[in-house]
Amino acid sequence: MTKRYFGTDGIRGRVGQFPVTPDFVLKLGWAAGKVFAREGYSKILIGKDTRISGYMFESALEAGLSAAGVDVLLTGPMPTPAVAYLARTFRADAGIVISASHNPFYDNGIKFFSSEGTKLPDDVEQAIEAQMDIAMTTVDSSELGKAKRIVDAAGRYIEFCKATAGGISLKGLKIILDCANGATYHVAPSVFTELGAKVIEIASSPDGLNINENCGATETERLRTVVLAEKADLGIALDGDGDRVIMVDQDGQEVDGDELLFIIAAQMRREGVFTGGVVGTLMSNFGLEQAFARENIPFIRASVGDRYVMEQLYLNDWILGGESSGHIVCRHLTTTGDGTVAALQVLKAIVETGKTLAELRHGMTKMPQVMINVRVAQKVNINEIDSIQQAVVNAEKKLGERGRILLRPSGTEPLVRVMVEGEDADEVANLCQQLATDVEKALMELET
Repeated sequence: MTKRYFGTDGIRGRVGQFPVTPDFVLKLGWAAGKVFAREGYSKILIGKDTRISGYMFESALEAGLSAAGVDVLLTGPMPTPAVAYLARTFRADAGIVISASHNPFYDNGIKFFSSEGTKLPDDVEQAIEAQMDIAMTTVDSSELGKAKRIVDAAGRYIEFCKATAGGISLKGLKIILDCANGATYHVAPSVFTELGAKVIEIASSPDGLNINENCGATETERLRTVVLAEKADLGIALDGDGDRVIMVDQDGQEVDGDELLFIIAAQMRREGVFTGGVVGTLMSNFGLEQAFARENIPFIRASVGDRYVMEQLYLNDWILGGESSGHIVCRHLTTTGDGTVAALQVLKAIVETGKTLAELRHGMTKMPQVMINVRVAQKVNINEIDSIQQAVVNAEKKLGERGRILLRPSGTEPLVRVMVEGEDADEVANLCQQLATDVEKALMELET
């Protein structure tokens, strides 16, 4: 059954535009409450990031859930992975995060976690959508849900993160920490400081409007500059809701999610906790695939999106996966992507090997990658267009085994993403441009 509201990561969009409106979120809270309350008493935990609209949507969700007879636990600003953890800790029936992740402040969204701290199954999301079609009612006043604020939520999550580091000491490390003016601003600095690091914070003063603004995991220029100026050992950039991490080495070079994934896998193998293989995505760099092949580590690609990475991890019973964007899942430690936990695993590798981040990243060589977006007038199935498939075959013949080619329709925009990566940067650029031209020509012919 096709879902009308839920995407791969909950519901997200521009604040004030359907469905990211107060009335819709009120009804969504009620509908979710009705679904979870079918088995009797229910309580649901709500967290949010730091964008200004979070207050509005928090109140709307609280009202809807109360009207459905569901108790509410409020954490205030809290990273997405913290909500997943706290939902388990407090034995809530679900956790709700009000966040648009790495998007600008004027966007927001709602995403759900199960009582186990995982994304909701499709059938539960479909049940909530079906409940949205029913007229909203309010339970008897004696049955209204009560709201309670969790005063020690931050402290609980800080202790959890520290525990995943295996008792390491970060004493002697100088770290620049970019909190993206987001949900980690009051927890991540404490995690690294309490483990002994000297931490210099940037983008840790949210005002409701500056979340992800020229900072965080999607924009590391300022972090790279401060790492060099402060002669720091490394920099850590989290995104607005704290489920992604990108790092910067002492030379000011960005270390992306693919490289971090390789470093963590190698460290897990040294510790003897690594089992199975690693899940990447269609966008994972070819160099990562080659590096794992050299280490005899199985590697498979999931569709883009953390939901699909998790899906493959569970199907294969593996414990490590992630995306080049920095969304990394250490399933032996937690149930979802956690930027702080992933960063700690990298720091553990630094401490226990005595190597710098720059030295550890050299185990993997990233391939040059070029992507060109080709705009489409209407949604098309590129796999059914013979001229496009022939163009791909021709390009793959030229590239041989020195790289790979990917054509992927965007899930959010009217675009076809044409990506080529390989050993030779000039060859990659030329092939990508030629293939993009061929795709554009084929689509134009289709329209006429």
